[in-house]
Amino acid sequence: MTSPQPTRTLNVLLWLVQTLLALLFVGTGLFKLFTPIRELAALWPWAGEQPGLVPLTAAADLLGGLGLVGPALLRIRPQPLTRLAALGCAALQAAAITFHLMRGEQTNTPFNFALLALVLFVFWGRGKAPLGRQN
Repeated sequence: MTSPQPTRTLNVLLWLVQTLLALLFVGTGLFKLFTPIRELAALWPWAGEQPGLVPLTAAADLLGGLGLVGPALLRIRPQPLTRLAALGCAALQAAAITFHLMRGEQTNTPFNFALLALVLFVFWGRGKAPLGRQN
């Protein structure tokens, strides 16, 4: 029989990662929504060249960030919704990596790869250490 300690440790680590990712994704989404395109373009050239992507990625960032912690905090189907949010964040990062590689911006991808690894860790981990009431 396995001890509950590994699951508890994993759960604490997952909550830490989920919270940090949620803050990052929500913060980035709000930043994209409330910063003028001209200022965003000075930081990220793609924002000036593809301004239509800014609100789309902002919405994806916000929804992903909220989805990583919201279902558990609100006790609304936390297990499946948190894992789906993690997959959505993973898809967003995979799209960002592809987008940057297509534009020849390889130097912009390491952060996206790190985020991809972290959200996949949340997806995997919440399969091992589920949220919600355990039976």
